[in-house]
Amino acid sequence: MSAPCSRPVVLCLSGHDPSGGAGLQADIEALMAQGCHAAPAVTALTVQDTVDVSDFRVLERDWVLAQANAVIADLPVDAVKLGMLGSVEMVETVLEIMQKLPGVPLICDPVLRAGGGGALGKDEVGYAMRERLFPVSTIATPNLPEARILAELPNGSADECAEKLLPFIRHLLITGGHGDETEVHNRLYYRDGSRYDFSCQRLPGSYHGSGCTLASALSGRLALGQELASAVKSALDYTWRTLRDAEAPGRGQYIPRRLPLDLA
Repeated sequence: MSAPCSRPVVLCLSGHDPSGGAGLQADIEALMAQGCHAAPAVTALTVQDTVDVSDFRVLERDWVLAQANAVIADLPVDAVKLGMLGSVEMVETVLEIMQKLPGVPLICDPVLRAGGGGALGKDEVGYAMRERLFPVSTIATPNLPEARILAELPNGSADECAEKLLPFIRHLLITGGHGDETEVHNRLYYRDGSRYDFSCQRLPGSYHGSGCTLASALSGRLALGQELASAVKSALDYTWRTLRDAEAPGRGQYIPRRLPLDLA
């Protein structure tokens, strides 16, 4: 008889990327690499490749609820990771799901743009996430362009965006991978004024699924019980290694190499 699964379970509410670079496949691989079990519930279907996204369709609310409820009824959920939601209605759907998981960490990756620049939801979806989901989330992980959309500051710095967003959320990680400095600066903000800065060497090239990889790795570290700042550092270090070892299977961006488990 096989033993019960001792790996923490992370419920992933994300979109499907047929190229395998981002979305639920990124979630599954990154969580496996943390020693966690991913329970993926599809929120949206996309038409995209490693170059860009050309179309998407958000699933009906009842389908998403049915998937999540099946997981919750069967598995002990230790964390919830959000990716692409795509509609205001899906934001409300997530709130309904979280009512059944009191005290479970919610990690919000506000996916508003694909790596190639294509929209994965109107800006109003981002505003609904800010107003409705951020208050019940443990942390959000926007890159700087996403943070500017959420904060309604088109040219805002990371600090300015954080000041605008922290009234809505307890912790905020704004990543700096979209800049052009020699080093990437990732900034973790706490509502109480605490702050941590993490820097790493900028790697050449453009990557598809780096944000999904980071948010999923962080979800896994929190599901394992790691303290927040330490979990962020672990997730950032892991993500950097996946980008260092990334592959280019298509015509566009590199795809992070999230597995095998022995990345050094």
